[in-house]
Amino acid sequence: MPINTLATATLFQNKLDKVAIQEAVTGWMDANAGQVIYNGGAEVKIPKMSVQGMGDYDRDAGYVQGGVTLEYETRTMTQDRGRKFQLDAMDINENNFVTTAASVMGEFQRVHVVPEIDAYRISKIATEAIAAKKDGMVAYSYTPGTANTSALRKVKEGIKAAREMGYNGPLVIHATPDFILELELELSGKISAVTFSKGGVDTQVPAIDNVPLVSTPSNRMYTAIMVRDGKTSGQTDGGYTKGTSALSINFMVLPRTTPIAITKQDKMKIFTPDQNQDADAWKMNYRRFHDIWVPDNKLDSIYLSIKEAKPA
Repeated sequence: MPINTLATATLFQNKLDKVAIQEAVTGWMDANAGQVIYNGGAEVKIPKMSVQGMGDYDRDAGYVQGGVTLEYETRTMTQDRGRKFQLDAMDINENNFVTTAASVMGEFQRVHVVPEIDAYRISKIATEAIAAKKDGMVAYSYTPGTANTSALRKVKEGIKAAREMGYNGPLVIHATPDFILELELELSGKISAVTFSKGGVDTQVPAIDNVPLVSTPSNRMYTAIMVRDGKTSGQTDGGYTKGTSALSINFMVLPRTTPIAITKQDKMKIFTPDQNQDADAWKMNYRRFHDIWVPDNKLDSIYLSIKEAKPA
């Protein structure tokens, strides 16, 4: 009996969307997408609110009129990425297609898709935070483990900087394993742990001042990346690499509500060997839209610690 390819594609799509959020270290950022108006395609509308401060109360005239501005900025998801895969019909029959295809697509997403989404999000946040030039929010020239330096002091300075900007809500810290190791050595096993929720999954992570530390691989902690197109000479492997002028991030402190991230898989397409006109093989087309934004009025909420010296 022919396999129901439509149902299979829908099942894969829902599963892969869920796994992408759960496995990405930046998956917590997708929770903020609830603020966004999204009706399909590449465009989204992001809310931007501003209110006036308090005025004097007058016992005769009463309250001073205040103003509230709520605007929706239209943004476009710039990351439109994909790949197609073929499984030869001689190797895959109708009965084991689902199991094999799930293994292939799961591995592809785990090894390539999720790291790229994380690296892109972190690099874009870092780029915009640096460009904003907010005083005291970007620190350079610190390598974890350097003699006569304190990782604990560095991270507390980052938390303080975010708090000084008026952000008293929940914060999140993305930090490299090297930086977290220095913290753990410095605190000699006294580092606390908190429950951190991401994609509906609760995990225990280390924390400083009750701020969760999310361990993030160093190869996702760059201020810029280059995404390879998969077809140009030298880029056929696809994926991403560190940008030519990129700097390495030790850690990043930001409010939980600041980044607004969206990742959407376009309708996954599965073709049977009979439908596939290119080869006697099952064909799977994978396409993912994703992007991240920081509203202009929240750019001062992000603190970066960078390993290299400040560029001239």
